[in-house]
Amino acid sequence: MCGIIGIYDTENRDISKILYYGLYALQHRGQESSGMAVNNNGFIDYHKDLGLAHEVFSEEIINRLRGNVGVAHVKYGTNGEPNSINAEPLVVGYKKGALAISSSGKIINAEEIREKLEDEGTIFATDTDAEVVANLIARFHKDDIEMAIVNALKSIKGSYTMILMTTDRLIGVRDPYGMGPLCIGKLGKDYILSSETCALDTIGAEFFRDVEPGEMVVIKDGKIKSIKSEKIYDKKFCIFEFIYLARPDSKIDGVSVYLARREAGKLLAKASPAEADIVISAPDSGTVAAIGYAEQSGIPYAEGLIKNKYIGRTFIEPTQELREQGVRLKLNVLKENVEGKRVVLVDDSIVRGTTMRRIVGMLKSAGAKEVHLRIASPPVMDPCYFGLDTTKKNLIAVEKSIEEIRESIGADSLEYLSLKDLIKGTGEEGVYCTGCLNGIYPMDIHKN
Repeated sequence: MCGIIGIYDTENRDISKILYYGLYALQHRGQESSGMAVNNNGFIDYHKDLGLAHEVFSEEIINRLRGNVGVAHVKYGTNGEPNSINAEPLVVGYKKGALAISSSGKIINAEEIREKLEDEGTIFATDTDAEVVANLIARFHKDDIEMAIVNALKSIKGSYTMILMTTDRLIGVRDPYGMGPLCIGKLGKDYILSSETCALDTIGAEFFRDVEPGEMVVIKDGKIKSIKSEKIYDKKFCIFEFIYLARPDSKIDGVSVYLARREAGKLLAKASPAEADIVISAPDSGTVAAIGYAEQSGIPYAEGLIKNKYIGRTFIEPTQELREQGVRLKLNVLKENVEGKRVVLVDDSIVRGTTMRRIVGMLKSAGAKEVHLRIASPPVMDPCYFGLDTTKKNLIAVEKSIEEIRESIGADSLEYLSLKDLIKGTGEEGVYCTGCLNGIYPMDIHKN
């Protein structure tokens, strides 16, 4: 679920600053590392390191990265020690020139391909899927770069969006199921590729269209062309983008994330009412659903938890210790609003349960009479194999019933939104990957 953005410029703009602002808008998609690569007259210069965009890029570095084509990346941290070697974009040289890749998602047969390539003598410098793709592209170096990418993608399986840059073009790719988001924007006559539309808004670009499932778009000399995959399956977009991952001010495949979350909150209020004095949210990802819940129920919405805006998203911190420390730093209770009140607390999901346990405890310590927890998605019952850091062993809903979760968290009641209502809230049906919620995945996988 990394954040990726790319620009092809024909008007001699200062694109490194545009990319930098784009990364700011996509920072919610990854906080482990940040990186940027630009083409400067046939030479790809780059900088990447561990940290947030503002920590990695100084004004001096931004001014150094000059060129007319560029890609940038913020990395989602998974379990394991963060390593700057794995930061993207990946920049490599091969027989036909240089290539930079920013990727998001998870190629589920990457290890198999990597092992085969290593048996044939290939040496890898990183643990990234992007390097696997780069080596596959290099194997087809006799082809035009576009056909080399097409042929390389035939070997891979999983969820992926990628933005690739050569010395003369920008290329965007979305997997045949369309599991991850990728959109196209326009800045004057120039084209932008981005994970989410919110980045387009931030840099002043206009939304053009979404990249379609199984589509590769090629931008060169200010023009764009489309190459469709031979294999396009029924669309299976990641439902967790609407639950948690995407920013509420983004639109994905024509669906407003904000409206989908607000509708989920309304449907939750209909299905799971509560007698309470106020509705509050677990900020920020639970806020829109809480507003919907309040609108439908008629219970006033109030601020109950104040978020430190300078702390990142605790779900995507790489270790449990950092997640728990993040909760202590991230939230504080507004005692004046919750003391003596029956509170409905609305959140987007419960994955591991540790964050919510601490939040409920904080509310009760501040004097809340009752805390009724309402979750705007179904229980997360199965691991994600396509880019999220979840396994069976760290999902609270796998080992505990809803009542046991309620007891563990300390809430007075606990209700979840049904999968049917979650999908209903988006206005579309039959187009989502719901594997983490019901174990039904869009492709065969090797389950651990």
